[in-house]
Amino acid sequence: MDLHKVERVYSTYAGVYDHIFGKIFHEGRESAVRSLCVSPGERILEVGVGTGLALPLYPPGCTVVGIDLSAAMLDKARQRVEAHGLTNVELHRMDAGQMDFPDDSFDTVMAAYVVTAVPDYRKVVTEMIRVCRPSGRIIMLNHFTNGNKLIAAVEKVISPLCKHLGFRTDLSLKTVLEGTSLHVARKEHVNPLRFWYLVECENRKNGASAHN
Repeated sequence: MDLHKVERVYSTYAGVYDHIFGKIFHEGRESAVRSLCVSPGERILEVGVGTGLALPLYPPGCTVVGIDLSAAMLDKARQRVEAHGLTNVELHRMDAGQMDFPDDSFDTVMAAYVVTAVPDYRKVVTEMIRVCRPSGRIIMLNHFTNGNKLIAAVEKVISPLCKHLGFRTDLSLKTVLEGTSLHVARKEHVNPLRFWYLVECENRKNGASAHN
């Protein structure tokens, strides 16, 4: 997949995304936001905000900045922001692999169903780490390869087909985290069939930790 193909695929999804994926993935989104325990004044970045399904779930005391590559998806997100009167939300069209934010801009970075839908997950994860403050949180809500060898084998076989649909099924969490400053604080299964994971990571860049 390249950026233009990803944009085309998700622009095509924009009109039907909520109907197809809204209910299926709602549990994961709700669990991810609920787990944040957001303090007033916190800045949260949602990477791949899409149509903004999670935006009404955030508490009003924080600032939420949502980015997405698809203008069509962002149009839907803006409609949702207006419909819900969300005054604490900013939306920007942006490449997650090359963000226009200074280092350490956010307390928390949320990436829901993003890591396996981008051409270069390493660039995206590196950027998420860069814009997240030391000891901040990076939340990944995503499908990762299954620990069951049979299921993992099927995921590998179908991944080339799934790429035409805008995502891959053969990426492991271990591979995503390898060589990064991220430390897994919590991991749990979410959504129907429990094929998706909610992974909360602590950003230990520059030697930081929650205890510092």
